[in-house]
Amino acid sequence: MSHTAPVLAPGTGATIGILGGGQLGRMLALEARRMGYRIVSWSGGPDSGPAALADVVIEGAFDDPGALEQFLGAADAATVEFENIPSDLLEAVAGRLPMAPNTRSVITAQHREREKTFLANAGFPCAPFWIVDSEQQLAAALAALPDGAGGVLKTAEFGYDGKGQAKVDRDADPAATWEAFGAPRAVLEQRIELASELSVVLARGRDGATAHFQPVENFHRDHILDLSLAPARLPGEVSDRAAAIATAIADELDYVGTLAVEFFLSTAGELMVNELAPRPHNSGHHTLDACQTSQFEQQLRALCGLPLGSPRPTSTAAMSNLLGDLWDLETGAPPDWAPVLETPGAHLHLYGKRHPRRGRKMGHITFTGSDLDSTLSTANRVRSALGLPEAGR
Repeated sequence: MSHTAPVLAPGTGATIGILGGGQLGRMLALEARRMGYRIVSWSGGPDSGPAALADVVIEGAFDDPGALEQFLGAADAATVEFENIPSDLLEAVAGRLPMAPNTRSVITAQHREREKTFLANAGFPCAPFWIVDSEQQLAAALAALPDGAGGVLKTAEFGYDGKGQAKVDRDADPAATWEAFGAPRAVLEQRIELASELSVVLARGRDGATAHFQPVENFHRDHILDLSLAPARLPGEVSDRAAAIATAIADELDYVGTLAVEFFLSTAGELMVNELAPRPHNSGHHTLDACQTSQFEQQLRALCGLPLGSPRPTSTAAMSNLLGDLWDLETGAPPDWAPVLETPGAHLHLYGKRHPRRGRKMGHITFTGSDLDSTLSTANRVRSALGLPEAGR
């Protein structure tokens, strides 16, 4: 995005173009509508529901020239709501419209090999890794693992929520493992003994100013984020170091917009970058209800050339994901929301998806309160009433 792009002020009728039609775009659209902007959402296929509140929804494929011209003609600036956008499309949009984040950031984050190589070359801490594109390279990578250490084999691209990953042991058979994995190119990462998983969501403006939300502590179930706690229950030195690394990554990428940086904290106290998300992030959803400015409003402000808002928390928060498993998968009927609606400080967010399925993110609940222990207790009481296991202890 050119730093000389025009400021798109609220109330001027400017139209925000969103590449993608999921819940992140929906929540951005809600913030944009509140501030007087119009929205065009290019879903890249049939709209599953979240994009329906946009002023214009384009369902053409991402390689459809007609859809591209319609998007470019409707939008005054563009952003992404997920990273797996074809690189040639990103370049085409960035060549005609102000776009944030820049294409380099999205293209780096959408491909694990590029992402890990960027982090390592720039000196950011991450787990040891090896690039693999054959059983011979996998054999060499497995042999390079320290004694007693395992690894995680990850597809080089199109992986999220644990998809495209497989745990492997150092003594695994390379030929059988590579054949079973079934991807042409992968990254083998050394498995880390984890003390905690955390993330930092920040925003960076066109002028290079940054504002980061307090680090968040994350808990996963079946490789999908289950619960996030804000603030993370970690020593201040760890939180400060994570925020400093995330800010340095944004500066290195000349990033504009909202960026999420996921971290591992090892049992030895080492902080390592796991993944980058060039967009708002699931672990930042609590900011809608528990911060002065949400991650989505920050994305909008940065894109439009406006000053960033304050990321200051207004309460502690526990964010609980709602997956399609809670719905009746035959009828599509939602669960009974009474336990949520009867609870002070519980904020229900549903994404408007028409078809629930197992593992699909259908919504979330943010619990807010004055102290994290009581907020977490409330969250677990409501989770239990919904049939979810206790988390965050």
